[in-house]
Amino acid sequence: MWTILFQEFLGDLKAQRTRALLTFFAVAWGTLSVALLLAFGEGLKRTVRDGLLGAGERIFGGETSKSFAGLPLGRSIGLVDEDLELLRRSIPELDRGSVSYGSWGVTYQVGRTKTTAYLEGADPDHEEMRHMFPADGSRFLNQRDLLLRRRVVFLGNELAGRLFEAGVDPVGRTVTIDGLPFTVVGVLKKKFQDSSNNGPDAERGVIPSSTYKTIYGNRYVESLIVRPRDASLGPAVKQQIYQVLGRKYRFDPTDERALGIWDFLESAKESLAVGLGIQIFMGLVGAFTLLVAGVGVANIMYVVVRERTQEIGVKLALGARKRHIMAQFLFEAMAIAVSGGLTGLAVATAIVLGVDAIPQGDNPAMQYLLNPKLPWSIALLCVGTLVAVGLAAGILPARRAAQVDPVESLRYE
Repeated sequence: MWTILFQEFLGDLKAQRTRALLTFFAVAWGTLSVALLLAFGEGLKRTVRDGLLGAGERIFGGETSKSFAGLPLGRSIGLVDEDLELLRRSIPELDRGSVSYGSWGVTYQVGRTKTTAYLEGADPDHEEMRHMFPADGSRFLNQRDLLLRRRVVFLGNELAGRLFEAGVDPVGRTVTIDGLPFTVVGVLKKKFQDSSNNGPDAERGVIPSSTYKTIYGNRYVESLIVRPRDASLGPAVKQQIYQVLGRKYRFDPTDERALGIWDFLESAKESLAVGLGIQIFMGLVGAFTLLVAGVGVANIMYVVVRERTQEIGVKLALGARKRHIMAQFLFEAMAIAVSGGLTGLAVATAIVLGVDAIPQGDNPAMQYLLNPKLPWSIALLCVGTLVAVGLAAGILPARRAAQVDPVESLRYE
Protein backbone atom coordinates (compact mmCIF):
# COMPACT_ATOMS: atom_id res chain seq x y z
CA MET A 1 0.00 0.00 0.00
CA TRP A 2 2.77 2.43 0.93
CA THR A 3 4.50 1.77 -2.39
CA ILE A 4 1.31 2.64 -4.28
CA LEU A 5 0.84 5.79 -2.19
CA PHE A 6 4.40 6.87 -2.87
CA GLN A 7 4.10 6.25 -6.61
CA GLU A 8 0.86 8.25 -6.78
CA PHE A 9 2.48 11.02 -4.76
CA LEU A 10 5.37 11.25 -7.25
CA GLY A 11 2.94 11.33 -10.14
CA ASP A 12 0.89 14.10 -8.53
CA LEU A 13 4.08 15.99 -7.71
CA LYS A 14 5.09 16.01 -11.37
CA ALA A 15 1.65 17.20 -12.41
CA GLN A 16 1.54 19.97 -9.77
CA ARG A 17 5.26 20.70 -9.64
CA THR A 18 5.17 24.49 -9.23
CA ARG A 19 2.42 24.50 -6.63
CA ALA A 20 4.01 21.67 -4.66
CA LEU A 21 7.45 23.34 -4.68
CA LEU A 22 6.01 26.63 -3.46
CA THR A 23 4.23 24.83 -0.62
CA PHE A 24 7.40 22.86 0.15
CA PHE A 25 9.34 26.14 0.34
CA ALA A 26 6.71 27.72 2.61
CA VAL A 27 6.92 24.83 5.08
CA ALA A 28 10.74 24.80 4.95
CA TRP A 29 10.85 28.56 5.58
CA GLY A 30 8.39 28.33 8.45
CA THR A 31 10.37 25.52 10.08
CA LEU A 32 13.61 27.42 9.59
CA SER A 33 12.06 30.44 11.33
CA VAL A 34 10.79 28.37 14.27
CA ALA A 35 14.09 26.54 14.76
CA LEU A 36 16.26 29.66 14.53
CA LEU A 37 14.07 31.74 16.83
CA LEU A 38 14.03 28.97 19.43
CA ALA A 39 17.78 28.34 19.04
CA PHE A 40 18.70 31.99 19.54
CA GLY A 41 16.28 32.19 22.47
CA GLU A 42 17.91 29.12 24.04
CA GLY A 43 21.35 30.61 23.51
CA LEU A 44 20.29 33.89 25.11
CA LYS A 45 18.86 32.02 28.11
CA ARG A 46 22.07 29.99 28.57
CA THR A 47 24.27 33.06 28.22
CA VAL A 48 22.34 34.87 30.95
CA ARG A 49 22.54 31.78 33.17
CA ASP A 50 26.29 31.28 32.62
CA GLY A 51 26.95 34.94 33.27
CA LEU A 52 25.19 34.71 36.62
CA LEU A 53 26.97 31.48 37.51
CA GLY A 54 30.21 33.42 37.32
CA ALA A 55 29.21 35.78 40.12
CA GLY A 56 28.65 33.68 43.26
CA GLU A 57 26.40 34.00 46.33
CA ARG A 58 27.65 36.26 49.11
CA ILE A 59 26.86 37.12 52.74
CA PHE A 60 27.76 40.61 53.96
CA GLY A 61 27.68 42.09 57.42
CA GLY A 62 24.90 44.65 57.85
CA GLU A 63 23.23 46.77 60.49
CA THR A 64 20.42 45.66 62.77
CA SER A 65 17.04 47.27 62.20
CA LYS A 66 15.30 45.61 65.17
CA SER A 67 16.07 45.62 68.90
CA PHE A 68 16.81 42.18 70.30
CA ALA A 69 17.33 40.78 73.81
CA GLY A 70 17.66 44.28 75.27
CA LEU A 71 20.16 45.38 72.61
CA PRO A 72 19.36 48.48 70.54
CA LEU A 73 18.87 48.60 66.81
CA GLY A 74 21.51 50.16 64.56
CA ARG A 75 24.33 47.83 65.66
CA SER A 76 26.90 46.98 62.98
CA ILE A 77 27.49 43.29 62.31
CA GLY A 78 31.02 42.48 61.16
CA LEU A 79 31.74 38.95 59.92
CA VAL A 80 35.06 37.17 60.54
CA ASP A 81 36.64 34.18 58.82
CA GLU A 82 35.71 31.86 61.73
CA ASP A 83 32.05 32.42 60.79
CA LEU A 84 32.52 30.31 57.67
CA GLU A 85 33.54 27.27 59.71
CA LEU A 86 30.64 27.94 62.09
CA LEU A 87 28.20 27.88 59.18
CA ARG A 88 29.71 24.70 57.79
CA ARG A 89 29.39 22.92 61.13
CA SER A 90 25.87 24.17 61.78
CA ILE A 91 24.35 23.81 58.30
CA PRO A 92 25.05 20.38 56.76
CA GLU A 93 23.23 21.42 53.58
CA LEU A 94 26.14 23.70 52.62
CA ASP A 95 28.31 22.27 49.88
CA ARG A 96 31.13 24.80 49.51
CA GLY A 97 32.28 27.98 51.15
CA SER A 98 34.97 30.64 51.02
CA VAL A 99 35.81 33.86 52.79
CA SER A 100 36.56 36.90 50.67
CA TYR A 101 38.76 39.91 51.41
CA GLY A 102 39.38 42.63 48.84
CA SER A 103 41.13 45.90 48.02
CA TRP A 104 40.94 48.31 45.11
CA GLY A 105 43.89 50.16 43.62
CA VAL A 106 46.46 47.49 44.48
CA THR A 107 49.71 47.88 42.50
CA TYR A 108 50.89 44.98 40.33
CA GLN A 109 54.34 45.17 38.76
CA VAL A 110 56.43 42.97 36.47
CA GLY A 111 59.75 44.54 35.55
CA ARG A 112 58.96 48.07 34.41
CA THR A 113 55.32 47.25 33.67
CA LYS A 114 53.03 48.53 36.40
CA THR A 115 49.24 48.61 36.73
CA THR A 116 46.56 48.79 39.40
CA ALA A 117 43.70 46.35 39.85
CA TYR A 118 41.48 44.66 42.42
CA LEU A 119 43.12 42.12 44.77
CA GLU A 120 41.03 39.43 46.43
CA GLY A 121 41.86 37.03 49.24
CA ALA A 122 39.90 33.79 48.97
CA ASP A 123 39.85 30.03 49.70
CA PRO A 124 40.21 27.09 47.26
CA ASP A 125 36.42 26.58 47.01
CA HIS A 126 36.26 30.02 45.40
CA GLU A 127 37.33 28.43 42.11
CA GLU A 128 34.25 26.22 41.77
CA MET A 129 31.70 28.65 43.18
CA ARG A 130 32.76 31.65 41.11
CA HIS A 131 33.74 29.58 38.06
CA MET A 132 37.33 30.84 38.15
CA PHE A 133 38.71 27.89 36.24
CA PRO A 134 42.43 27.94 35.33
CA ALA A 135 43.76 27.91 31.80
CA ASP A 136 45.69 24.88 30.56
CA GLY A 137 48.99 24.40 32.38
CA SER A 138 47.99 26.39 35.44
CA ARG A 139 46.01 25.92 38.64
CA PHE A 140 43.92 27.76 41.18
CA LEU A 141 44.83 28.17 44.85
CA ASN A 142 44.88 24.97 46.91
CA GLN A 143 44.54 24.05 50.57
CA ARG A 144 48.29 23.90 51.11
CA ASP A 145 48.66 27.49 49.86
CA LEU A 146 46.07 28.46 52.47
CA LEU A 147 47.65 26.57 55.38
CA LEU A 148 51.21 27.76 54.67
CA ARG A 149 50.15 31.35 53.87
CA ARG A 150 52.06 31.15 50.60
CA ARG A 151 52.70 34.22 48.48
CA VAL A 152 51.09 32.83 45.37
CA VAL A 153 48.64 34.58 43.06
CA PHE A 154 46.04 33.55 40.51
CA LEU A 155 45.70 36.22 37.82
CA GLY A 156 42.69 37.17 35.71
CA ASN A 157 43.45 36.65 32.03
CA GLU A 158 43.14 40.33 31.12
CA LEU A 159 45.28 41.42 34.08
CA ALA A 160 47.91 38.85 33.07
CA GLY A 161 47.80 40.21 29.51
CA ARG A 162 48.60 43.71 30.80
CA LEU A 163 51.50 42.53 32.94
CA PHE A 164 53.21 40.08 30.57
CA GLU A 165 54.16 40.38 26.93
CA ALA A 166 52.29 38.35 24.33
CA GLY A 167 53.58 34.78 24.12
CA VAL A 168 55.02 34.79 27.65
CA ASP A 169 53.62 32.15 30.02
CA PRO A 170 53.02 33.89 33.38
CA VAL A 171 52.94 30.63 35.39
CA GLY A 172 56.01 30.33 37.61
CA ARG A 173 57.01 33.98 37.15
CA THR A 174 57.09 36.63 39.85
CA VAL A 175 54.67 39.51 40.21
CA THR A 176 55.25 42.27 42.76
CA ILE A 177 52.00 43.15 44.55
CA ASP A 178 52.17 46.28 46.73
CA GLY A 179 55.94 45.79 46.95
CA LEU A 180 55.86 42.09 47.89
CA PRO A 181 56.88 39.30 45.48
CA PHE A 182 54.25 36.67 44.57
CA THR A 183 54.62 33.61 42.36
CA VAL A 184 51.99 33.18 39.65
CA VAL A 185 50.43 29.70 39.91
CA GLY A 186 47.56 30.16 37.48
CA VAL A 187 45.78 32.32 34.94
CA LEU A 188 42.02 32.50 34.51
CA LYS A 189 40.57 30.66 31.55
CA LYS A 190 38.62 33.18 29.46
CA LYS A 191 34.97 33.17 30.48
CA PHE A 192 31.81 35.17 29.90
CA GLN A 193 30.53 37.10 32.91
CA ASP A 194 27.67 39.61 32.89
CA SER A 195 27.30 39.89 36.65
CA SER A 196 30.07 40.55 39.10
CA ASN A 197 31.10 41.68 42.53
CA ASN A 198 33.81 44.34 42.62
CA GLY A 199 34.46 44.11 38.91
CA PRO A 200 35.07 41.29 36.43
CA ASP A 201 37.20 38.31 37.37
CA ALA A 202 39.41 38.84 34.33
CA GLU A 203 40.68 42.08 35.91
CA ARG A 204 41.68 40.83 39.37
CA GLY A 205 44.29 38.84 41.21
CA VAL A 206 43.42 36.23 43.85
CA ILE A 207 45.72 35.22 46.73
CA PRO A 208 45.07 32.87 49.69
CA SER A 209 42.80 34.47 52.27
CA SER A 210 45.27 33.60 55.04
CA THR A 211 48.05 35.42 53.16
CA TYR A 212 45.83 38.43 52.57
CA LYS A 213 44.88 38.65 56.25
CA THR A 214 48.53 38.35 57.34
CA ILE A 215 49.69 41.11 54.99
CA TYR A 216 46.85 43.61 55.34
CA GLY A 217 45.70 42.76 58.86
CA ASN A 218 41.95 42.84 58.15
CA ARG A 219 39.80 42.07 61.17
CA TYR A 220 36.57 41.56 59.24
CA VAL A 221 36.00 39.75 55.98
CA GLU A 222 34.39 41.58 53.10
CA SER A 223 31.97 38.69 52.61
CA LEU A 224 31.37 34.97 53.01
CA ILE A 225 30.56 33.00 49.88
CA VAL A 226 28.51 29.82 50.34
CA ARG A 227 26.67 27.34 48.13
CA PRO A 228 24.01 24.77 49.13
CA ARG A 229 24.23 21.18 47.92
CA ASP A 230 20.99 21.57 46.00
CA ALA A 231 19.37 24.68 44.54
CA SER A 232 16.02 23.69 46.06
CA LEU A 233 17.58 24.02 49.54
CA GLY A 234 18.38 27.71 48.98
CA PRO A 235 15.49 29.26 50.98
CA ALA A 236 15.99 26.87 53.93
CA VAL A 237 19.76 27.49 53.98
CA LYS A 238 19.22 31.25 53.88
CA GLN A 239 16.91 31.02 56.90
CA GLN A 240 19.45 28.89 58.79
CA ILE A 241 22.23 31.40 58.08
CA TYR A 242 20.20 34.10 59.83
CA GLN A 243 19.52 31.77 62.76
CA VAL A 244 23.14 30.61 63.21
CA LEU A 245 24.72 34.05 62.91
CA GLY A 246 21.83 35.59 64.84
CA ARG A 247 22.69 33.42 67.85
CA LYS A 248 26.36 34.40 67.67
CA TYR A 249 25.90 38.13 67.09
CA ARG A 250 22.64 38.38 69.06
CA PHE A 251 20.28 39.82 66.48
CA ASP A 252 16.72 38.90 65.52
CA PRO A 253 16.82 36.06 62.91
CA THR A 254 13.96 37.81 61.08
CA ASP A 255 16.00 41.03 60.78
CA GLU A 256 17.03 40.89 57.11
CA ARG A 257 19.07 44.10 57.38
CA ALA A 258 21.42 42.54 59.93
CA LEU A 259 22.98 40.58 57.08
CA GLY A 260 23.15 41.41 53.41
CA ILE A 261 22.72 38.24 51.38
CA TRP A 262 23.05 38.37 47.64
CA ASP A 263 20.63 35.52 46.88
CA PHE A 264 22.14 34.25 43.66
CA LEU A 265 19.60 31.42 43.39
CA GLU A 266 16.68 33.84 43.29
CA SER A 267 18.48 36.06 40.80
CA ALA A 268 19.18 33.04 38.61
CA LYS A 269 15.52 31.95 38.73
CA GLU A 270 14.31 35.41 37.76
CA SER A 271 16.80 35.71 34.91
CA LEU A 272 16.02 32.23 33.61
CA ALA A 273 12.30 33.03 33.76
CA VAL A 274 12.92 36.13 31.64
CA GLY A 275 14.99 34.07 29.21
CA LEU A 276 12.26 31.44 29.01
CA GLY A 277 9.68 34.13 28.33
CA ILE A 278 11.78 35.50 25.47
CA GLN A 279 12.18 31.99 24.07
CA ILE A 280 8.43 31.32 24.26
CA PHE A 281 7.71 34.63 22.51
CA MET A 282 10.18 33.80 19.73
CA GLY A 283 8.68 30.31 19.43
CA LEU A 284 5.18 31.74 19.08
CA VAL A 285 6.32 34.09 16.31
CA GLY A 286 7.87 31.15 14.48
CA ALA A 287 4.83 28.95 15.12
CA PHE A 288 2.52 31.49 13.47
CA THR A 289 4.88 31.55 10.49
CA LEU A 290 4.66 27.77 10.30
CA LEU A 291 0.86 27.98 10.64
CA VAL A 292 0.75 30.11 7.50
CA ALA A 293 2.73 27.39 5.74
CA GLY A 294 0.21 24.83 7.00
CA VAL A 295 -2.62 26.86 5.49
CA GLY A 296 -0.72 26.73 2.20
CA VAL A 297 -0.53 22.93 2.39
CA ALA A 298 -4.28 22.74 3.10
CA ASN A 299 -5.03 25.02 0.15
CA ILE A 300 -3.05 22.96 -2.30
CA MET A 301 -4.69 19.78 -1.06
CA TYR A 302 -8.15 21.29 -1.56
CA VAL A 303 -7.17 22.23 -5.12
CA VAL A 304 -5.85 18.72 -5.71
CA VAL A 305 -9.09 17.19 -4.45
CA ARG A 306 -11.16 19.41 -6.79
CA GLU A 307 -8.99 18.71 -9.81
CA ARG A 308 -8.96 14.96 -9.18
CA THR A 309 -12.64 14.53 -8.44
CA GLN A 310 -13.19 12.28 -11.45
CA GLU A 311 -10.17 10.16 -10.56
CA ILE A 312 -11.49 9.74 -7.01
CA GLY A 313 -14.92 8.74 -8.38
CA VAL A 314 -13.38 6.11 -10.63
CA LYS A 315 -11.40 4.64 -7.72
CA LEU A 316 -14.50 4.50 -5.53
CA ALA A 317 -16.54 2.93 -8.37
CA LEU A 318 -13.86 0.26 -8.80
CA GLY A 319 -14.05 -0.69 -5.12
CA ALA A 320 -11.60 1.59 -3.33
CA ARG A 321 -12.61 2.21 0.25
CA LYS A 322 -12.90 5.60 1.89
CA ARG A 323 -9.93 4.92 4.16
CA HIS A 324 -7.75 4.29 1.09
CA ILE A 325 -8.74 7.68 -0.38
CA MET A 326 -8.11 9.39 2.98
CA ALA A 327 -4.75 7.66 3.32
CA GLN A 328 -3.69 8.88 -0.11
CA PHE A 329 -4.34 12.56 0.59
CA LEU A 330 -3.06 12.41 4.16
CA PHE A 331 0.15 10.84 2.87
CA GLU A 332 0.59 13.60 0.31
CA ALA A 333 0.02 16.36 2.89
CA MET A 334 2.34 14.70 5.40
CA ALA A 335 5.01 14.11 2.76
CA ILE A 336 5.06 17.78 1.71
CA ALA A 337 5.00 19.07 5.32
CA VAL A 338 7.59 16.69 6.75
CA SER A 339 10.02 16.83 3.81
CA GLY A 340 9.87 20.63 3.74
CA GLY A 341 10.16 20.81 7.51
CA LEU A 342 13.16 18.49 7.74
CA THR A 343 14.87 20.51 5.03
CA GLY A 344 14.24 23.70 7.01
CA LEU A 345 15.50 22.02 10.18
CA ALA A 346 18.68 20.87 8.43
CA VAL A 347 19.34 24.40 7.12
CA ALA A 348 18.67 25.83 10.61
CA THR A 349 21.16 23.37 12.13
CA ALA A 350 23.82 24.40 9.61
CA ILE A 351 23.20 28.10 10.35
CA VAL A 352 23.36 27.53 14.13
CA LEU A 353 26.64 25.62 13.83
CA GLY A 354 28.06 28.31 11.55
CA VAL A 355 27.04 31.22 13.80
CA ASP A 356 28.24 29.41 16.91
CA ALA A 357 31.67 29.00 15.30
CA ILE A 358 32.07 32.77 14.72
CA PRO A 359 34.55 34.29 17.23
CA GLN A 360 32.63 36.32 19.80
CA GLY A 361 35.44 38.66 20.72
CA ASP A 362 35.09 40.90 23.76
CA ASN A 363 31.86 42.57 22.68
CA PRO A 364 29.13 41.62 25.22
CA ALA A 365 26.40 42.05 22.60
CA MET A 366 28.10 39.49 20.34
CA GLN A 367 28.41 37.08 23.27
CA TYR A 368 24.63 37.19 23.60
CA LEU A 369 23.83 37.04 19.89
CA LEU A 370 26.48 34.64 18.59
CA ASN A 371 25.55 31.83 20.95
CA PRO A 372 22.56 29.98 19.42
CA LYS A 373 21.89 26.45 20.66
CA LEU A 374 19.67 23.84 19.00
CA PRO A 375 19.26 21.00 21.54
CA TRP A 376 17.36 17.80 20.85
CA SER A 377 14.33 19.09 22.74
CA ILE A 378 13.92 21.95 20.25
CA ALA A 379 14.52 19.64 17.27
CA LEU A 380 11.89 17.20 18.55
CA LEU A 381 9.47 20.09 19.13
CA CYS A 382 9.93 21.18 15.52
CA VAL A 383 9.40 17.65 14.21
CA GLY A 384 6.27 17.27 16.34
CA THR A 385 4.97 20.59 15.05
CA LEU A 386 5.56 19.44 11.48
CA VAL A 387 3.58 16.25 12.02
CA ALA A 388 0.74 18.27 13.53
CA VAL A 389 0.81 20.72 10.60
CA GLY A 390 0.75 17.86 8.11
CA LEU A 391 -2.17 16.16 9.81
CA ALA A 392 -4.14 19.37 10.22
CA ALA A 393 -3.51 20.41 6.62
CA GLY A 394 -4.39 17.00 5.18
CA ILE A 395 -7.22 15.60 7.24
CA LEU A 396 -10.00 17.96 6.05
CA PRO A 397 -9.17 17.64 2.32
CA ALA A 398 -8.80 13.88 2.81
CA ARG A 399 -12.24 13.62 4.41
CA ARG A 400 -13.74 15.67 1.61
CA ALA A 401 -12.16 13.39 -0.97
CA ALA A 402 -13.42 10.27 0.81
CA GLN A 403 -17.00 11.62 0.87
CA VAL A 404 -17.18 12.19 -2.89
CA ASP A 405 -20.17 10.46 -4.53
CA PRO A 406 -18.88 8.18 -7.32
CA VAL A 407 -21.80 8.91 -9.68
CA GLU A 408 -21.66 12.69 -9.23
CA SER A 409 -17.86 12.76 -9.46
CA LEU A 410 -17.90 11.08 -12.89
CA ARG A 411 -20.03 13.98 -14.18
CA TYR A 412 -17.67 16.59 -12.69
CA GLU A 413 -15.66 18.70 -15.13
